[in-house]
Amino acid sequence: MVKVYAVVLAIGFLGLVAILFSGTLAENTASPKRDLNQRIGPRGRSWVGLILGFGMGGMAAEFSPLDLSWQVAAALAVVGGWVGFAWVRFSERTAAGR
Repeated sequence: MVKVYAVVLAIGFLGLVAILFSGTLAENTASPKRDLNQRIGPRGRSWVGLILGFGMGGMAAEFSPLDLSWQVAAALAVVGGWVGFAWVRFSERTAAGR
């Protein structure tokens, strides 16, 4: 399962980097069409948070000094994904002033 978490974490990291770089590029070139952050919207950003949280939670659980079974590690990865999703949704709401 470590390979699954590593691949998911790498995909989430690449998604985050793509969002950050496209936003920087759109701002510096004054081309809002290039801004991936605006194009994917809150739902897409939430998915990126979910993917990153799942990958980080799974990797942390697998490399824990505790001897966790793969079922517990998978459950912790799901919890990490949910926390990542919830954090992005929370930050979206607080940034909008709601």
